[in-house]
Amino acid sequence: MEIKFEYVRKRSEFGRPCSFSDHPAEVTVDIPPDPSLADDFIPQDPVDFAVQEGPVMAVHEVNTERVQVSIQGVNHVEGGWPKHIDPKNSELTTRYREEVEREEVYTRSVQHLGSLMEHYIRQNNAINIYEEYFEEEEEEDEEEEHPSAKTINVLRDPNPTKRMATHLSWHPDANRAVAVAYCSLDFQDSRKDMSFDSYIWDLEKPYTPELTLKPSSPVVTLEYNSKDWHHVLGGCYNGQIVYWDTRKGGLPVEMTPVELSHRDPVYGACWLPSRTGTECFSGSTDGQVLWWDIRKMSQPSEKLILDITREDQLKKALGAISLDFAPTMPTKFLVGTEQGTIISCNRDAKTPPEKIANIFSGHIGAVYSVTRNPFFPKVFLSVGDWTARIWTEELMDSSSIMETKYHTPYLLDACWSPVKPAVFFTAKSDGTLDIWDFLFHQKDPSLSLKVSNDPLMSLCSQDNGRIIGCGTRLGTVSLLEISPALCTLRKNEKTLTSTMFEREARREKVLQDKHRERLLREQERARARPEEQEDPQEVFKQAQADFFSNIKAERRRR
Repeated sequence: MEIKFEYVRKRSEFGRPCSFSDHPAEVTVDIPPDPSLADDFIPQDPVDFAVQEGPVMAVHEVNTERVQVSIQGVNHVEGGWPKHIDPKNSELTTRYREEVEREEVYTRSVQHLGSLMEHYIRQNNAINIYEEYFEEEEEEDEEEEHPSAKTINVLRDPNPTKRMATHLSWHPDANRAVAVAYCSLDFQDSRKDMSFDSYIWDLEKPYTPELTLKPSSPVVTLEYNSKDWHHVLGGCYNGQIVYWDTRKGGLPVEMTPVELSHRDPVYGACWLPSRTGTECFSGSTDGQVLWWDIRKMSQPSEKLILDITREDQLKKALGAISLDFAPTMPTKFLVGTEQGTIISCNRDAKTPPEKIANIFSGHIGAVYSVTRNPFFPKVFLSVGDWTARIWTEELMDSSSIMETKYHTPYLLDACWSPVKPAVFFTAKSDGTLDIWDFLFHQKDPSLSLKVSNDPLMSLCSQDNGRIIGCGTRLGTVSLLEISPALCTLRKNEKTLTSTMFEREARREKVLQDKHRERLLREQERARARPEEQEDPQEVFKQAQADFFSNIKAERRRR
């Protein structure tokens, strides 16, 4: 190490204040320029420099307290009249208008403003500033976009004792609000301080409910009336049917008497498109479908027992756990039962046994949801056990024409997209929302989204198909906005979907005919050869061995 400078000071001078003085500059290192290196430099023109005025910040997240929003209104009254003119008196206002219109100032003002308005109207009509010149390119960009979804809002049950969000219903007026039914469906759930209330939420004020519905028993299902937006229909856990008028508050306007209502929880309640807009019907696990008129709820106007043996006996009836009604088919409705059977009913039939038109069997467990396709009403979707199935009413007493794969968790609800005929949504017990587009993928969903750690109990889509509401077991309702690719109707999509359903229906019909032929041949062979008695013990041992081998194979696979 080479020492350049050495400073020497006496010990007595340590700590003394420094006294500075001017001194001429001294050059310690001098590098002369080399002109030969100038050829190696590349001039850059122009030279860009990025300057950030604000300081560079790192990303930070903080969980703040919820903002308490207060609702305030403004009372607007008609103004601008002189003090001596009463705006409510039509004679005075008419006379005053006539006096003003006779004045020359009024005529000149109108002529001046009229010429200006005419100029701007002509200017607007000269060119369409909103014209889209590259629609085809935009469509191509949308096709390349990957399916996605994001959570835009979360509505939480305000009660400390949490209950299930069992049903959702959007407000018919531009979906500005959503009615949520809260109820615990666990057997003999007798927790203390459990509230019976359900709520209507305004999406612009998601922190507090817009209206609290106070029934006498927890509400399992809620439905808005599409004709009269202020009427909300509810089916209770004790079997009663209630309805509210939201203009009159949260207390029910009227409810059905207990002795003439359902004997089990009401899992489905729908409004009927009548002239008065006051008729509805309900289904329950007691095996009955009852029709009501909210103007007279003292007794049901009509009754149907869901006895598929067509003997009209309540003890043989199947319990209704889901209900679907489409306004496009005003006399028909679908019922999903606890036993895995779907019943297609026709209200216009003369006798009760004839009202049970068709029976569709295919699910192992309860049919938690059944819903018609909004574009093809004869095609409907059902969810039960571990799979979702698509059926058509053109094939009577047959199996489904299409189905999803078997999932490990249960499927608890489903609904069609209102804007795309081949897209539907399924909710699973592991908190996952699956979005299927059968026109493109039939083995796997187009998008699978983990919404919650709790089971998803209910689903409902807005009319535009852009926002999906998902209710969980703990009463949380998540509102998801899906990407435009999953809620925009493409060219010829309806025709392609119709062709797909018809093709699958023909395929199913061919398979059904072949199955019948094989059964007939087996019966003929059984008649031709002498009867052979099988040993029941051997049959049982073989079935037992097959069962345990399947269990071991499934364990190895997992």
